[in-house]
Order: sequence, then C-alpha cells, then structure tokens
Amino acid sequence: MEVVFVRHGHGEHLLDYPNQLNMLHPGLTLYGESQVNELRGRLLLNGNEQVVVSPTKRTIETARILLSDGPFVISPLAGPRMFPQDPSYSPFVCDQIYSKDEIREAVPDAVIVDFGLDLWEEGINRIGQEAFETYGRQLLDWCEAQVDRVIIVSHDGTITNYRMLLGEQGLTRKDFLGEAGVYQAKY
Repeated sequence: MEVVFVRHGHGEHLLDYPNQLNMLHPGLTLYGESQVNELRGRLLLNGNEQVVVSPTKRTIETARILLSDGPFVISPLAGPRMFPQDPSYSPFVCDQIYSKDEIREAVPDAVIVDFGLDLWEEGINRIGQEAFETYGRQLLDWCEAQVDRVIIVSHDGTITNYRMLLGEQGLTRKDFLGEAGVYQAKY
C-alpha cells in the first residue's frame, strides 16, 4: 500500500510563535489555505484513496481543501504526537484534539475510526512507543484492507513517528516536512 503523509498548512498558532502554542483548536491561516490549495494541484487525488485525518481543526480544514468536500475518516491515531517522544514534556494546548462530540458537530458526515480505543482525552501524544507502534500498525492494517493508497493528514511529529514505524532510522526534527509538506512511503 502507498502511504502519503500530508502535513497541515500554516496554522493560527504559528502567527506569533512560540507565544500562541497554547491556543485551543487553531485553524489554518489564509497563507495556510493557499499552501494547501497549491498542494491540491500537485497531489493528484483520484477519489480512490482512503483519507485519514487527525482530529484537529487545522488538519480537518486541510482535508476539506484537498478533497473539495469529499469524504474522509477522522482518527485519534493520526492526531498530534511529540517527536522526539519524551514523557516529561507537557503537550501544547494547540495539540488538544477534538472530542467525538466536537467532531460530530464540526464534521457531521465524517467517519470516526478509533478501534474502540480510549484515546480521546490525550490522543497519542503521550502514550508509550510500544503502544503507539501497536495502534499505528492497527490503523495502517485497516487502511490496507480498504485501499491501495492512503493519505494521512497529520502533524510533523506524528508523521515522523509513523516514518520510524515504517522502518526509517535516524530521523530528527530536521526531517520534519514543514507546512503542507508531503512524504510518500510503502507499507
């Protein structure tokens, strides 16, 4: 299966970096929207992909622009995750994921995929590496059973953690994709 990771566009929480990292549910800026619109022309979506989106406002907005109102799946397994993972770090408020009720209100037609896991309070941001790898493989296996190509709209730290799960070694923060970045891999 081809896995295409897409990092969301420029977010409101980055307008006054680092002073706004504790903004709750930041969306895309106008610049972020233009980045994603430009990306849409390069991504070549054909409607046969499974699109999995992090339960945050900026990733949902990114998916809506990319898909022009097409369907997508929302999963906490695509949510924000620190990189490098360090349990002593406190997550930023900007990485707080929507609750299921907030998702149902914001995106009533979205399908929620969480495999019955209780990840809606903290998401995958603070779970241990072994648990992340188990849950991450569960999401990738589910995607593989659906389609030959999955698009995961997420965050730099999450994408880097998934890249490690897929076998890459020696990744650092310098390997982050950046705004509206894309990375393709095989699973």
